[in-house]
Amino acid sequence: MTQDLPLTLRAYRRLSAAAAPLTGLLVGRRLRQGKEDAARVGERRGYPTVERPSGPLIWIHGASVGEVLAVAELIERLRTLQVRILLTSGTVTSAAIVARRFPSDVVHQYIPFDSPRYVARFLEFWQPSLALFVESDLWPNLILSSAARRVPMVLVNGRMSPRSFPRWRRASATISTLLGSFELCLAQSEVDAERFSALGARDVITTGNLKLDVAAPPADEAKLDQLQAAMADRPIVVAASTHPGEEEVIASVHAALASRFPALLTVIVPRHPQRGEEVARTLETTRFKVALRSHDQLPEAETGIYVADTMGELGLFYRLATLVFMGGSLIEHGGQNPIEAIKLGAPVLHGPHVFNFADVYAALNAAGGAVQVGSETQLAVQVGRWLTDQSTRQRVVAAGSAVVERLGGALERSLAALEPYLMQLRIERGAHDA
Repeated sequence: MTQDLPLTLRAYRRLSAAAAPLTGLLVGRRLRQGKEDAARVGERRGYPTVERPSGPLIWIHGASVGEVLAVAELIERLRTLQVRILLTSGTVTSAAIVARRFPSDVVHQYIPFDSPRYVARFLEFWQPSLALFVESDLWPNLILSSAARRVPMVLVNGRMSPRSFPRWRRASATISTLLGSFELCLAQSEVDAERFSALGARDVITTGNLKLDVAAPPADEAKLDQLQAAMADRPIVVAASTHPGEEEVIASVHAALASRFPALLTVIVPRHPQRGEEVARTLETTRFKVALRSHDQLPEAETGIYVADTMGELGLFYRLATLVFMGGSLIEHGGQNPIEAIKLGAPVLHGPHVFNFADVYAALNAAGGAVQVGSETQLAVQVGRWLTDQSTRQRVVAAGSAVVERLGGALERSLAALEPYLMQLRIERGAHDA
């Protein structure tokens, strides 16, 4: 197999094999940064920490939280086939989400580092019957070794960003080999489908974005009641999934509006909760009292900014929000998913950088289901307008809900496309049970 690969992939395989002894240094640094689970670092070298379930096994891989949550409903439907699920991801935060949001019979493991030795150990133990890769996390050794073992591979909810596409075109032989290893590519949009086809994917079908079909995030009723009591009837602006450079803008918007809305509470939910204390320190220079949820603090009457640096609680704050600003969009990160906020009745504002969800935001903006702002000043003006205009907020929510409803259906289309593989698994399951 190796001799048939492009030079880039042959070099990658040799270098990644040679670098395997250095992974101890990488793991040590990541442990210090809180990016690894000390009790499970063996999984990064392909060593399992749980037993393999018997019978056919569907392996689903998503890079992090967004990808894992995108396939939540798909996993639920696959579980009804009585086929066991192995779900892999690469981040501590995604592992925590799996533990909180998924049934106990969904086995989670950290994806091994992309060294041939570690990948081989992983595949030898788990022996998946079908592999579903979510969106665009394409690790060469993982893909090539799976193909060599004749594991059927499907790319689901496939996305090729406008930044990645030209980069991959410059490495056409490499990406063509990787994408050509997938038997099927289920793309989020027609544009994604065209890009995947141009890069060498074999059988490409546009099925839509699974994130549009994901259920609204849950909320602990006791915690919701507690927060509602603490926040009373204050207007609440939630800045969701923010990134470095955005929290300062949000604080400035709060400062610009505080005199008009003295009861205003701004809730900042960092995309990475471990940044909570860093965000709080950044906001110490403001004249507003800052409270930190990870320190078990609740917003008091004098609290101006509440940093909600905990895992899996966005459902709480979307339910409490007067309006939501979606982070990752004032900087060139590409934006975050607005669907959950819309499903929970929150009107959405966002910045100009939303290429990760370009089709979704384009449809929302065209229908008046979300509003784009281009600067701190525009954000402050729009927030101020919405805080005084409930009828406009309601119209935005209604329009956004209609768009989400219209663009849904990716789950059913994806299952239909996967049916030949699922039929084979049902046959294998019957033979195993017999």
